[in-house]
Amino acid sequence: MNAKHAIDVNSASAEQLDQVPALRGHGPEIVRYREERGGFTDLRQLDEVPGLTGKTDGIDGAVSLGDQGPSGSVSSAKS
Repeated sequence: MNAKHAIDVNSASAEQLDQVPALRGHGPEIVRYREERGGFTDLRQLDEVPGLTGKTDGIDGAVSLGDQGPSGSVSSAKS
């Protein structure tokens, strides 16, 4: 998948996040986590969302961090 078509975990709605098969059903928890902690700076943080631990391997390309991050850096988990 092309990163340009990836869903931005820092701005997507719960419904948009639920469109990613690995995240399906966890959209509201991801949005809640994002709001409580000020956004994601690394895709590996998705493992901290209740119910997602160990289920996010291989989502690179399906989701992105957009251009958000405290120092403007964008990182992603490698498979």
